Amino acid sequence: MEEHSSNSSNPIIELRNVGKSYGPISALRGINLSVRQGEVTCILGDNGAGKSTLISIIAGLHAHDEGTYAVDGKPVRFASPREALDLGIAAVYQTLALVPLLPVWRNFYLGSELVRGVWPFRRLDLKTMWEATGAELHRMGIDLADLEQPVGTLSGGQRQVVAIARAIHFGARVLILDEPTAALGVTQSGIVLKYIAQAAREQGLGVIFITHNPHHAYMVGDHFLVLARGELDLDSPRSELSLENLMFHMAGGAGLNALEHELHRAPAPA
Repeated sequence: MEEHSSNSSNPIIELRNVGKSYGPISALRGINLSVRQGEVTCILGDNGAGKSTLISIIAGLHAHDEGTYAVDGKPVRFASPREALDLGIAAVYQTLALVPLLPVWRNFYLGSELVRGVWPFRRLDLKTMWEATGAELHRMGIDLADLEQPVGTLSGGQRQVVAIARAIHFGARVLILDEPTAALGVTQSGIVLKYIAQAAREQGLGVIFITHNPHHAYMVGDHFLVLARGELDLDSPRSELSLENLMFHMAGGAGLNALEHELHRAPAPA
């Protein structure tokens, strides 16, 4: 696979020694993370590794307890996702926040509807929303036959891409994608991976791609973090990491080696 170029610009967001505890339970410890424009940062880890806690901090759902979280070089401590969104940090979760029975264009503007006129004659600007939805999707390379079709009739990959295009349209600079390919087949996963790469390389966003799948991560990633039990088990640029080594860390790394040694140890004499 062709090597991805490294972007040497200053980070949009930067975490240094970030930690988070829930009572006596430490969920994250000593996390360092930088996200730059035009790069895909992949965060991998098993269930319980701390991925959800980390993206909750980045997206403004929870505040960190330790360390520093900076946006454009300035320390922040978000009180809500709206504060993160105001600085261009948007999260697209597995649930997608789409209403299956509403048309594609209505979902695109869900919660951010355009209106025209003055009170008491204000009304939805249906024409502008419909046209802008089509234009934005077309700019992303998505051509749907009918913007009036319920979004629930789209494939899983198409729904993911609509959610990604919506976030970009409303000003995302950092796009957090939470397991976007988890429930998709090979073809649909390929569609989503294509647009993840496009969001970074062509739209110039900083993308955080959370996944269990090292193959998917390695196809689009520029930098890789593997979390294990709330700590960083791997922090590596693509240029210093092979797919095999990424899979090794995802499978348990040194712990897997110890288990293999234990399983193949010569049996004790009777």
